[in-house]
Amino acid sequence: MAHKKRNPSNDNALNDRSLRILKVLVEEYISCGQPVGSSVLSRTSGLQLSSATVRNIVADLENMGFVRSPHTSAGRVPTAQGYRLFVDTLLQQRPPVAADLKRLRVHLDPDLGAGGLVESASDVLSGITRLAGVVTLPRGSQAALRQVEFLPLSGQRVLAILVMNQRDVQNRIIQLDREYTQSELEQIANYLNEHYAGRDLRTIRHELLRDLEAMRIDMDRLMRSAIELGGKALADDEQSESGYVMAGQGNLLDYEELADLDRLRALFSAFAERSKILHLLDKSAHAEDVQIFIGHESGYDIFDYLSVVAAPYAVNGEVIGVLGVIGPTRMPYDRVIPVVDVTARMLGEALDARA
Repeated sequence: MAHKKRNPSNDNALNDRSLRILKVLVEEYISCGQPVGSSVLSRTSGLQLSSATVRNIVADLENMGFVRSPHTSAGRVPTAQGYRLFVDTLLQQRPPVAADLKRLRVHLDPDLGAGGLVESASDVLSGITRLAGVVTLPRGSQAALRQVEFLPLSGQRVLAILVMNQRDVQNRIIQLDREYTQSELEQIANYLNEHYAGRDLRTIRHELLRDLEAMRIDMDRLMRSAIELGGKALADDEQSESGYVMAGQGNLLDYEELADLDRLRALFSAFAERSKILHLLDKSAHAEDVQIFIGHESGYDIFDYLSVVAAPYAVNGEVIGVLGVIGPTRMPYDRVIPVVDVTARMLGEALDARA
C-alpha cells in the first residue's frame, strides 16, 4: 500500500481503547457520512465507557491529527491520517461475495478480446463498488503481430487489418499521400508478414523506424512503402499505451462531500486531462499488491477529498497495466480493496487465456 509518514509518537500514544474508538468512528462515518458524536461512540464501541470518557479520547485523537471537527457539528470525522491508520492496522477486509465473483467471471470473458476486457473490467469495477472504475490499456509489449492485411479505400485511404496474439483483430484507417493498388498492398503485406510477424508491436515499431533511417537511400520502392505503411498502421498503438478506460464517474455525484460545484468541475477536468490519473496509476505498476492513495498522498490537490485503490494486472508474470477505483476518502475500504485485488487477478487471467 502507499504509505504516508506518520508521527511515531502519535501511534505509540494510542492504546487499545483509543484504537477501538477510532475504528468505530471511521466505520460509522463511512457508513452514514455524518460527523460522529461521542454518544454514538459510547453506545457502539462495546467498551462500556461514559460519554465523558469517550469525549476525552476523541479530543486526544483530534490533537494527534486522526480526526477533526467540521465547523457545523460537534461530531468528528476522520482525517487522511486517520484513514491511513485505519486502513493499515485496523481494517478487516471482507472477501467478495459469491454474486460479485460470478459477476466478475461473466464480465471478464476471454472471448471479449483485449479491448473488450478492459472496457468490461472498468464497468464491472464501477458497478460492484459504486465508484469510478478505471483500467489502463494493456501495454503493447504483450501484443504480438500475427498477420497484417491492407485493403484500398477511396480518397487515398487504406484499411489496415491487424491480427494480434491469437484472436485480437484491430481495424485502422490510414490516410496516405497517394493511391495504392490492391496488388501493391498485397506485396507490402507479404513483406511485413514475412519480416515482422510473431514480434511484439513495440519492437516492430522500433525496427521499422530503424530500418527506414538506415536504408532510406538504398531501399527500393516496395520496401520503403512497406515500412512507411507498416509504421502508420502501428502508430495508433503507441498512443493507446498511455490511455485508460473509465466508467462510473457519475457515481461520485452521490457523495455529499464531492457535490461542491467547483470541486466537481476540477475533478472532471482532471478526468479529461488524464495525465494526473495516469501518473498516479503508474505508481502502482511496480507494486506487488493493492496500493491505496488517501487524499493528499496522491500528490495532487484535486484528489485531497478522494482515495484511489489500485492494483497491477499481469500476463505471464509481466505487469501490463493497472486497474482500480476512484472515490471519496469515505469509501468502504473493507469491500473495495478485495474487489480491486480479485479483479486485477481475473483480468490478467482472462488476457493470459488469449495469449
